[in-house]
Amino acid sequence: MSGLAVFVLATVMVVVLALLVAATAGKLARLDGATYPAALTRAATTFAAVLTLAAVLTGVLVQLLS
Repeated sequence: MSGLAVFVLATVMVVVLALLVAATAGKLARLDGATYPAALTRAATTFAAVLTLAAVLTGVLVQLLS
């Protein structure tokens, strides 16, 4: 498997994971009684947080392995 294929596969997996976590956060917010805009805001914030966490972890791993 080429390096580009691994990169693309890992990127897709991280985005799918972020979408699943964001959808769960939005659903939990809605079940808690939040309005649709508030639940969508929480889901978007969670999505951004998961992507940020993935980027930070990638940067740390690159520094540790090089």
